[in-house]
This record gives sequence, C-alpha cells and structure tokens, in this order.
Amino acid sequence: MKKLLIMLLITTAGNLFAQSSPQNLIDNFFATYEKDAGKAVKELYATNKWTERIKDNIDKIIGTVNGFTDSFMGEYYGYELITKKKFAESFELYSYLVKYDRQPIRFIFKFYKPKDKWVLYSYALDDDLDDEIQEAAKLYYLELDIE
Repeated sequence: MKKLLIMLLITTAGNLFAQSSPQNLIDNFFATYEKDAGKAVKELYATNKWTERIKDNIDKIIGTVNGFTDSFMGEYYGYELITKKKFAESFELYSYLVKYDRQPIRFIFKFYKPKDKWVLYSYALDDDLDDEIQEAAKLYYLELDIE
C-alpha cells in the first residue's frame, strides 16, 4: 500500500510540474531544494517521462546534491539568476548561481515544450565559475579602443 501511495504521489507531482512554465518549475525546484535537495532533483526529472532511461545518472546527481551538507559546503544562502536564454518558443535555458558558504555552484536547467507542456530536457551543475570569470577578464575580451 505504501509503495502504491508513493508512486501515486510521484506521478501526481510529475503531472503538476509538467503543466507549469519553466520559471514555475524552477521556483518549485528551489523551494523544495532548500528543504530536501534530492527530492527537488527527483521532482524536476519527474516532469519528463523519458528520464526513466537515465535513472543511474539521476541517482548520481541526487547523491551529489545530497552531499552539499553543512560540513562540506557550509550554509546554503539561496540562488541568483545568471542568465536566461530562449532558443525557440519551445526551448529555454536558465543558469543559476547557487550560494553556499564555501563556494558558488552553477545549476543549468534546459526546458523543452514538445507539445503543450514544459518538461525538463536536462539539468547540470558545475563549479567552473572561477575559470570562466578569469577567462572573461582576459584582455582579448575587453574593448580597449574606447577613448
């Protein structure tokens, strides 16, 4: 009975999330992330029925975010939008800075709307911000001919 109830809740959560806009999906993700990072990732992936094929990869991501404990990353302070890119009416990318005491982490969300509902296309996280900021500060990126 418990397994049936859990499956029903997961299925219902997936259907509710799938009917939202990308921004609503992200807002729901971070509201849950603050309390239970692994659950937030599961719910986000539940918006797309095709992600069942990559369950092992999803479990690795859940393990990673569950590893962001106070003793490893320090306190969680929230998130900030880095950029939003709309590639087409049906495909959008959102990049967020997730703030911890120790360091920032970037979360990248890609959403796809194949018909009438938004679903997660992909989700990634990385800590390469330092390298990218340093690269962006190099002289060949700067406009030096300004008078």
